[in-house]
Amino acid sequence: MAGRMVVGSTALAGLVRPASAPDPAGSHRLLPVAPELTGLLPSRGLRRGSTVAVATGRPRAGGGTSLVLALLAEASRAGSWCAVVGVPTFGVGAAAELGIALDRLALVPDPGPEWPTVVAALIDGVDVVVTAVPGSVAPSVADRLAARARQRGSVLVPYGRWDGADVTLRVVRGAWEGLGRGRGRLRRREVTVAARGRGAAARPKEIKIWLPGEHLTRVIPAPTAVPGRQVASAVRAGGQTHPGGAG
Repeated sequence: MAGRMVVGSTALAGLVRPASAPDPAGSHRLLPVAPELTGLLPSRGLRRGSTVAVATGRPRAGGGTSLVLALLAEASRAGSWCAVVGVPTFGVGAAAELGIALDRLALVPDPGPEWPTVVAALIDGVDVVVTAVPGSVAPSVADRLAARARQRGSVLVPYGRWDGADVTLRVVRGAWEGLGRGRGRLRRREVTVAARGRGAAARPKEIKIWLPGEHLTRVIPAPTAVPGRQVASAVRAGGQTHPGGAG
C-alpha cells in the first residue's frame, strides 16, 4: 500500500482529523528511534514538541535521506503517524523496507507557496512531520512552526538548513562497500553522523554506522589494537612502541 498522497486543503483536513484521534502511542512524550541513533539525541528518542533538523551535509557525504528514513522507522512501527512534505522523489519502497507503516504515512510532494500553512496543519495532527526546507526560511516562520510543534506535541524534522533546531544531525562522511575494481554490487554504506544542538544537546556527538546495512542501522565498533600486530610493528620500527598503537 502506498503512502497517502495529500493534495488540496480538503484532503489535508480530512487526514489531520483521523490522525488526531486518540492513540496509545501518542500519549508518550518520547517517540522511539533505532537503538543505534539514541546516542545522538539528548532524550535518546524523538521528544514530542522538539525540532530535530537533518542537514543536507556535504555533497560527497550524502546519506541525508537515509538518515531521515531511519529516524522515522521506529516511531512509525510503534504506531505513530508521519508526514513528508516537499519531497517529490520520496522513496516509498525504501520506506517500507525500513519498516515505516505506509498506511500511517502522508505525502505532500508539492505544497506550493502555502508551504508554511501545510506544515502547520500537519503539525496539528501528525506525530512526526518531515519537511524539505524550501530555500531560505524567514526566522519568524521557522520560530512559528517550532512553537506550534511545541504546543501540539509534534516532532518537526526539517530537511535542510534550519537555524534554531533543538538538535541538528548531519552526515559528515560516507563511503560505500561492495564495489571492487570495476565490478561488484554496492552492499552497504559506512557513514559518520554528527549531532549538535542547544541545551542538553550542546555538546557535539558523532557516531559511525552502516546506513543502509543488513538491517536498519548498525553501529560500527571502533578498531582495536591487535597485540600481535603491535609487537610486529614495534620490531619493524626498531623495538620502540608509541602511545595509542604501533609505530
